[in-house]
Amino acid sequence: MSRLSRRSFLAASAAFAARPAVAATTKPSAGSGPLDIVIVGAGAAGIAAARRVAATGARYTVLEATDHIGGRCITDTRAFGVPYDLGAHWLYTPDINPLTRIAPRRSVEVYPAPQSQKVRIGRRYAREGELEDFLTAQVKATRAIADAARRADVPGSQTMPSDLGDWRATVEFVVGPYMSGKDLPQVSALDLSKAAERGTAAFCRQGLGALIAALADGVAVELNTPVKSINSRRPSVDTAKGTLTARAVIVTVPTGVLAAGRIAFDPELPHVTVDAFGRLSPGSYDHIALELVGNPLGLQSDDLVFEKSSDTHTAALLANVAGTQLCLIDVAGAFGRDLSAQGRPAMVDFATEWLTKLYGADVKKAIGRTHATNWNAEPYALGAASAAVPGAQVARRALMQPVNDGVWFAGEAAHETLWGTVGGAWESGDRTAEVVLRRLGLLKAAPQAQAEPAAPAKSKARRTRVRETFSPFGSIMRDEYRR
Repeated sequence: MSRLSRRSFLAASAAFAARPAVAATTKPSAGSGPLDIVIVGAGAAGIAAARRVAATGARYTVLEATDHIGGRCITDTRAFGVPYDLGAHWLYTPDINPLTRIAPRRSVEVYPAPQSQKVRIGRRYAREGELEDFLTAQVKATRAIADAARRADVPGSQTMPSDLGDWRATVEFVVGPYMSGKDLPQVSALDLSKAAERGTAAFCRQGLGALIAALADGVAVELNTPVKSINSRRPSVDTAKGTLTARAVIVTVPTGVLAAGRIAFDPELPHVTVDAFGRLSPGSYDHIALELVGNPLGLQSDDLVFEKSSDTHTAALLANVAGTQLCLIDVAGAFGRDLSAQGRPAMVDFATEWLTKLYGADVKKAIGRTHATNWNAEPYALGAASAAVPGAQVARRALMQPVNDGVWFAGEAAHETLWGTVGGAWESGDRTAEVVLRRLGLLKAAPQAQAEPAAPAKSKARRTRVRETFSPFGSIMRDEYRR
């Protein structure tokens, strides 16, 4: 069966529903007396900010509305008896991703994702010539996005060439819903073009949520503490447990929650900030998880499969996650949003019929336990990762500006190139904390010890031919094929 290099594709994030694999424990606020910094949200950005602040000895605490650390990164081990990432699962560009550099190797294992994936055409896999046609169509689409974004921030759909042929629906799924959680008419072409390369990826064997929880060890977090309001002039945070005052507040809450007004601000936020919340609205991206006993699809560990589709009612399959019998069928965009609104049984029915269409009726006999996520209904998420609407890519920079020199925002939505990724959320939290610490005069010159260094990668001699293509983000990538 033919395979196409993963580097000509991209992947996305999101989903939720049970308990973390690593239990989160509530910890007291660090230090005594008035706080220097309050961090709202214990997701990747919040934990990154807290680690940076804690390293200086500043007085801080992290307030988390839910009962777990990780935010949209949460790993469940109960549903299938193996690590199951309910939310984000991919670590992009692992050679430079901050999370792969600081991962505590004693407790988690980060390993590279396979370098290839398959495309299913009906009941068979695409042949080499068909894969070449698909890649050609994708290159055309990517170039068109990049060219259009240089002139104006238009809807992604307006950039699509007219000669994509019968690969159009599949290409539009990959560069739209699968990448951003939104259909191309609802996503900014400039946002797509500014995104950093995500052609290489890695996974965490224990789950990405478990990795974030491990990195939060020793961080002062107050769980089950929703924030009701924040004062930006005299920095303070109101919760059901009382009011905390500080010199600064870092907010790492998802844009969907902020746009819904779940946290009140006094005084009211500037229009440009409120506008950014709405224009960086979250997409829809969910996992439908099936236990496929006996590997009826005949796939390898972490194989990624797309279908040659004719409409938007399609999905992506990540099979045998980390060598287990767990398979994830990912749905996204408007179709995914409508499907998740129908509930878990409807989602499982779709996944079952979709796999049956591609692999035959015997698949049904192998299905064991099932699960499905619905991030759109999670009150402290209200969707997946952010995706700028057309004309709104500049809102990411607006979100990075402080309010009254007392409140800062951080998270994947506040990263211009790594938006929608856990690495982007981590970088945003870390750099925002550094800015705040400098503003407060608390940043010391001593180097920040993060974690033990990663082991040097072993190189293997191999013969390759190299082909330059364009990623769906508009950046040149080099695709290597083994001879």
